[in-house]
Amino acid sequence: MTMLRQALKQASIASVFCIGLINGAFAISPFSATYNFNLDNKAGGTAVRTLSKQGNQWVYDFNAKIPVIATASEKSIFSFDNNQVQPKSYQRQYKILVHRQNTSLQFSPATRSIKVTRDQKNSQIPWQTGVLDDLNVEIQIREDLKHNGLKSSYLIADHKDITARQFVNEGMVKVTTLLGTFDAVKVRINHSKKNKNTVFWFAPKLDYLPVKIIHNDSGSIYTLDLTKYQPQTSQ
Repeated sequence: MTMLRQALKQASIASVFCIGLINGAFAISPFSATYNFNLDNKAGGTAVRTLSKQGNQWVYDFNAKIPVIATASEKSIFSFDNNQVQPKSYQRQYKILVHRQNTSLQFSPATRSIKVTRDQKNSQIPWQTGVLDDLNVEIQIREDLKHNGLKSSYLIADHKDITARQFVNEGMVKVTTLLGTFDAVKVRINHSKKNKNTVFWFAPKLDYLPVKIIHNDSGSIYTLDLTKYQPQTSQ
């Protein structure tokens, strides 16, 4: 248990659970996708991504669980306008053994601010045009891959500030998952830390859904591997 706790701490909960893309029609359709995840061959569990449409808004949920040890969830509510995901709110909750943490962001372009609540403590950071959250950035990347190509960088808000993150298209490759082999676009995140590395494989066959994700943080390796995909009906 001590080794597992150290591995979880080293990888960080954001890395472990939350690795976690037009003037035409919105390309992404509602879906549910289930993944197997593994952390250093010391812990494993399941994770589910679900995208649904409620009126003019989209809701993206991510839920993960290591039985008995840990749970985590993310929810992003957003709209889509002028080729850009427009965040409304973002929530993240996790529990590792007895430790809990809750974070929420409320995006307000009208007041050019983002209200942050972290474990009942409130703060505020300036809003910026094009800002995204840790979850809906995936939707923006999928849209960009399908239509215009990746932007030079993406602005992503967290509880502290907004940072620019680079996603690099490394071309089409074949990738094998628990659901089978896919032709996929390999995309790597350029992290500021040299000992951190994240790679996504987006499958055009599934509307550029990420079918595999590998995150390496100082030698602690976390893998998400697709096991099930199911299109859903819009509400």
